[in-house]
Amino acid sequence: MLFNSFEFLVFLPLVFLGYWFVFKPLKWQNLFIVFVSYLFYGWWDWRFLILIAITSLCSYLSGICLERNEGNRKKQKWISASNIILNLLILCLFKYFNFFSENLATLFKAFGMQLDFVTLEILLPVGISFYTFQALSYTIDVYQHKIKATHDPIAFFAYISFFPQLVAGPIERATNLLPQFNRSRTFDYDKAVDGMRQMLWGFFKKMVVADNCALFANGIFENYQSMSGSALLMGAFFFTIQIYGDFSGYSDIAIGCARLFGINLMQNFNYPYFSRDIAEFWRRWHISLTTWFRDYIYIPLGGSRVGKWKGIRNTTIIFLVSGFWHGANWTFIAWGAYHALLFLPLLLLGKNRKYKNTVAEGRLLPSFTELVQMGTTFMLVVIGWILFRAESIAQAWGYMRGMCDRSLFTIPKIPGIGITQTLAVTTLFSISILFILEWNYRNRPYGIAIPFPNKTYQKAIYLLIGFSIILFRQVEQSSFIYFQF
Repeated sequence: MLFNSFEFLVFLPLVFLGYWFVFKPLKWQNLFIVFVSYLFYGWWDWRFLILIAITSLCSYLSGICLERNEGNRKKQKWISASNIILNLLILCLFKYFNFFSENLATLFKAFGMQLDFVTLEILLPVGISFYTFQALSYTIDVYQHKIKATHDPIAFFAYISFFPQLVAGPIERATNLLPQFNRSRTFDYDKAVDGMRQMLWGFFKKMVVADNCALFANGIFENYQSMSGSALLMGAFFFTIQIYGDFSGYSDIAIGCARLFGINLMQNFNYPYFSRDIAEFWRRWHISLTTWFRDYIYIPLGGSRVGKWKGIRNTTIIFLVSGFWHGANWTFIAWGAYHALLFLPLLLLGKNRKYKNTVAEGRLLPSFTELVQMGTTFMLVVIGWILFRAESIAQAWGYMRGMCDRSLFTIPKIPGIGITQTLAVTTLFSISILFILEWNYRNRPYGIAIPFPNKTYQKAIYLLIGFSIILFRQVEQSSFIYFQF
């Protein structure tokens, strides 16, 4: 079930009413959350429910077993490792089996040996990478004594399957989300209103900004061989805005939706396109994933405090794994490697933690230096998104080579992809609104978390955003980009 669908428009109010007015006791609320979350997830394909149920049950039982074997560290290690391996095997089977099989056959062919590789005709379950990592964090946290094992299977199943963030995050930690299902929740009007406000902003970013940018980006990427360099640069720019509006829009809707039910989710985006270097970008982009890799892979490997060469190794591993997490394609691995190359100089110079504050803090406009830094970082990110968006390394190379042509300095023309001048103007205007609001309120959790002194002006802003969603949305529903991961 898509957030931007009619079904969800009916689903959410009914769930809200049932949650607060029918199923009031905590146990019943949690059971209701599990039921509606499984309904929400099974809307795509009921067979997906089998996998999430197996993941949930195995992770729940692993926590119980870890607790019962307290004091026997060797046995606990085997229990933890077994559950981690099981979950990763399920993930690899559905997401990476064909990739490894095809590339193994290619490798053998390079040495003159013919290998008949096997591929599986299976559908990739929506959001499997997200809920698998959420389940893994529970097992690891129990093993590391960061959280006690839960004996409430209903609360645990609610933690894994909570529908607002089930299919595209944020990837929550057991230490933050699970305790919220173990304590009573009361309706908070202010929190619910704030949640609806954040959902409105998320829908604007997805349905007005991202979906309209997608028309440009898809048309240009699909016809890149006949496009001028300036048109290709425009396509890369529109995809850069599309993926941000799409993914951060989903996160805003998820976080806001959770607040309607008295649940707090972590912030997943912190205005990454206002970053002054790549290190800052990665502290602000997909925060739940980057911190997951930091805490469960990077730090256990020794982080950056184990010597220069091991620090380089650990950083490279994290970026490559991050790329591979996104999909079974060499383009994602190349995207991760590209960002590793951009990050490593900052690490070696000790400048990877230089910018932790808000850019131009306390000022309306950035300094010239900050403007150059943000512009440079943004362009580096744009180039990286070409790798991410391309279907193959060859296409990415051809796209970037075409973009470096002398036609880069001509007026862009994008014929043959059905884009009207009106659509172009409204899309650029919506992008401008996005950047203006997010820049002005970059020290707040989302773009319209605004303490308007004038309530009439506040309502006018919300109505304007609401009407823009109705007027400028695409008629055909489009899925969120990160559903495929």
